[in-house]
Amino acid sequence: MTETRKDVIRETDAEAVRLAKTLIRSARFGALAVIEPGTGAPLASRVGVATDIDGAPLILVSMLAAHTGALLADPRCSLLVGEPGKGDPLAHPRTTLVSRALRLERGSADHARAERRYLNRNPKAKLYAGLGDFSIFRLEPERASLNGGFGKAYLLDCADLITVGPVVEELAASEQSTLDHMNADHRDALCLYARQFGRAEGDDWIATGFDADGMDLASPDTTCRVFFPQPLGAARELRSVLVEMAKTGRAAGQAQ
Repeated sequence: MTETRKDVIRETDAEAVRLAKTLIRSARFGALAVIEPGTGAPLASRVGVATDIDGAPLILVSMLAAHTGALLADPRCSLLVGEPGKGDPLAHPRTTLVSRALRLERGSADHARAERRYLNRNPKAKLYAGLGDFSIFRLEPERASLNGGFGKAYLLDCADLITVGPVVEELAASEQSTLDHMNADHRDALCLYARQFGRAEGDDWIATGFDADGMDLASPDTTCRVFFPQPLGAARELRSVLVEMAKTGRAAGQAQ
């Protein structure tokens, strides 16, 4: 049995890690599986999703929901993300994160950052995010299972998914001002990033998040993940990387 399992799991490589990160960063929703108090039975429900700046998933849930009570009773959970497209839904990539849910304390710096990033991704949630019975949970990934399609199974650990180091806090401090600037003054560049680097269509793109690996873009009906050529080593590198990517994108567009 052990040998058979080894045969179906591929060696985790950079391509698999990037695919898993793309699925997580691009997710607008996911299937949350929790343990039902009292019965121990699995309980699954759909939740809205965003990501913290280091890559950990964020969910905003009501205390009235059954899955919220389950998380408070037992923080062990799993989150499945990955949207099916045309044809066989099982032919499309998805990943499951085995996590522990951490409820963020309202008024804390962690909560403020998480709420900001969640609402940037899910602006309609502003209608209820401030209500007293809603809480933000950060899902701390312990490991993940990636199915990239038929015959493409991988196992990943926390280090494959979460960014660490000073750059995380540096970017968190300056992220919103950069987002506001890009969305107000450089929508043309954002559309260029989506088309040339994200292979996305349309012209109505805004930036919803920057992190050390790349940027998250959104249009009214979809999202797009764009990776930087190299991960940022410091927040001060972000501006020059964005400028260089715009130059590269324009040159590529002219050559087509």
